Amino acid sequence: KEAGIFDFVQLSKYDLDVFDPHMLLSTIFFWNRETRAFEFPCGFVCPTLLDIAAITRLKPLGDRYLPDILEEDIPMTETSIVWDKKTYSTFVSAHHGEEGTPVTDFEHIAFLLYWLSACVFCTPSLQVPKYYYTLAQALHLKKKICLSKLLLAYFYNCLDEASKSLFRQTGPRNLTGPLWLLQLWLNAIFEKKLKLLPLQASIRYSLEGARLIALTPKK
Repeated sequence: KEAGIFDFVQLSKYDLDVFDPHMLLSTIFFWNRETRAFEFPCGFVCPTLLDIAAITRLKPLGDRYLPDILEEDIPMTETSIVWDKKTYSTFVSAHHGEEGTPVTDFEHIAFLLYWLSACVFCTPSLQVPKYYYTLAQALHLKKKICLSKLLLAYFYNCLDEASKSLFRQTGPRNLTGPLWLLQLWLNAIFEKKLKLLPLQASIRYSLEGARLIALTPKK
């Protein structure tokens, strides 16, 4: 909780990988890489730090993440992280401790590595890369990193790449990145316009992001 990511981690327990592909693809056609905004008929609209705060409860404040400057307080070479097990499933299996035993520092860093790779940034390779280690150990040490700014910047870059991909002569590539954020943001923006309703209206969600997940149109 001190690192400010507790609620976001809880949100990751929900089904973030449920999308409406037609909704996402049609939306990306409106993305303008120069203005960094969606040019909808109603005007220019774009995700902001306040949107991320509302969806994930990540604060829009904190230290800027500079991986080249941020030191490794826990050197990677001194950890027991197994880097030859990079795919999501093998990484989890390799770093899962025994039930009923306290979570070690290395296990917690390994969990954060997996969480950042699979749930937050959604790496295209479906693997856990080493370049998230510095960020993972900083969060483990409860440093006040502004993860929301990092996520928003990465999200914008992914939208740029997705927009370019749609207009390639060779055809579009698979969309990658935090598509869950685009889906939840669209659910929030167009909830009333599209008359989106959760499957179980009686459920009360403590996280806005969880409520928005329930609004994703099911095909």
